[in-house]
Amino acid sequence: MSENIIEMKNIHKSFGGVQALRGIDFHVGPNEVVGVLGDNGAGKSTLIKIISGVHTFDSGEMYIKGKKIHPRHHCVKLAHRFGIETVYQEKALGEKQQLWRNIFVGRQITNRLGFIRVKEEIKETNKIMREMMRFRGIGAGAESYIRTLSGGERQGVAISRAMYFDSDLVILDEPTMALSLQEVKKVLNFILAVKERGKSCVYISHNIANVYPVSDRFVVIDRGEVVCEYYRRDISLEKLNEELIEFTKSKIK
Repeated sequence: MSENIIEMKNIHKSFGGVQALRGIDFHVGPNEVVGVLGDNGAGKSTLIKIISGVHTFDSGEMYIKGKKIHPRHHCVKLAHRFGIETVYQEKALGEKQQLWRNIFVGRQITNRLGFIRVKEEIKETNKIMREMMRFRGIGAGAESYIRTLSGGERQGVAISRAMYFDSDLVILDEPTMALSLQEVKKVLNFILAVKERGKSCVYISHNIANVYPVSDRFVVIDRGEVVCEYYRRDISLEKLNEELIEFTKSKIK
């Protein structure tokens, strides 16, 4: 696949009198991890909700895999058809449900009569945990309950679910928020696994240190606009920090 998975040109979005996005240009290429950085209220969440079909856009152009998207027709269901899955920081999983139920929620494997093939779903879940995301934790079996898993393992389950359904783009919204350093490492390894499988990822975060090691490119959003863009091959973590600090200082002046 040579074309970008996502291409957004001059995208505007307002909520009442508040302009959330102001002429955003944004793209995600094949097998690329894009780290999206910005303060709270910068427009990061609005951006990904437009891509994932939660919100429409007011003006501009958006293409998914080269196909032009009409703002009135785009929706979550259509985004899924295009292979776009979003993992939100909260409420991504049913804590009182077992892993296998979470993996196949809304997309159950059924027989001819419509009954769920439980044994097959459990078998597939164990395979997903073992092979796709390399779970080795004691509590990471298909019949374990989500509430028994650590924060990093929960994010891994959500990412695994997205990957199982052959997503070309996985969007992660603050996946490492409130996690310990050890749990952060687990989530970063899951992101690397997405790239190893030839897929793409948008990683939303305000923590540069977490985004840097797994991203190919960084896009900085401020007040609804793309203000900076860097490739990891061209900039060190220290230099990236310096650039963002200088940008913040220039805003204050």
